[in-house]
Amino acid sequence: MDLRIGTLNLASGRTSEGRAGDAASLSAALADVDVDVLAVQEVDVDQPRSGGVDQPAAVAAALGATDWRFAAAVAGTPSPFRSWTPVDPPVLRGSWETLTGPHYGIALVSRLPVHRWSVLALGAGRARLPLQAPDPRTGKTRLWWFPDEPRLAIAAELDGCTVISTHLSFAPHTAVRQLVRLRRWAADLPGPVLVAGDLNLIGPLPARVFGGQRLVSEPTYPSPAPRVQFDHVLGPATVQAARPEVRQLGLGDHRLATVTVTTT
Repeated sequence: MDLRIGTLNLASGRTSEGRAGDAASLSAALADVDVDVLAVQEVDVDQPRSGGVDQPAAVAAALGATDWRFAAAVAGTPSPFRSWTPVDPPVLRGSWETLTGPHYGIALVSRLPVHRWSVLALGAGRARLPLQAPDPRTGKTRLWWFPDEPRLAIAAELDGCTVISTHLSFAPHTAVRQLVRLRRWAADLPGPVLVAGDLNLIGPLPARVFGGQRLVSEPTYPSPAPRVQFDHVLGPATVQAARPEVRQLGLGDHRLATVTVTTT
């Protein structure tokens, strides 16, 4: 079985200039992206900052996907003024369902039939991330200390393999613990198991922790001039990888990473 798989940190649909795009700009940015399965991180649903767009639905429509799931890490609008409000227990929202109010999380989009979906909560670290961002009260840019968000993973069981989408903590020690937990979860899923997402871990480290191979090996962040690879596709030694590609799109602050995987 040949599977074209990719991962993209959508950054709520923002452009490199920080402007939020609408559904049309999402469609335009993804117009020539040809993947069977796409893992998407930092996805908005009904968020004021992204024009209320249902981003998982918009991404799926742009790719011509037959099935997708969205897992909300946060209910409400993320804010540096308060800690995140997790969705507990985590819920997988399908294409036929609607959400009430704004949400933020990850998605997994598939053009191929999915036999079973599942979700895993990975928790959040205690670290805070320093970021320069506008103060909504004054409009002036200032330093914020953002709390770590609750982290999740979505698994789609396909014919011949399972694909997991995830977005791990920005704190490396926490991300490593989450990836170990993900590895244990994957051991009970139909193999081979492929992991795609923004792992917030650089270079060959994620493959070593997960116990597999790195199927794409190229810097992905920041998108205009990448210096490090945060965005990975991992798989066991039994799969073969062909045509790995990292490319800049018209949105997101990470580059899209794609690869064709052959499973036996």
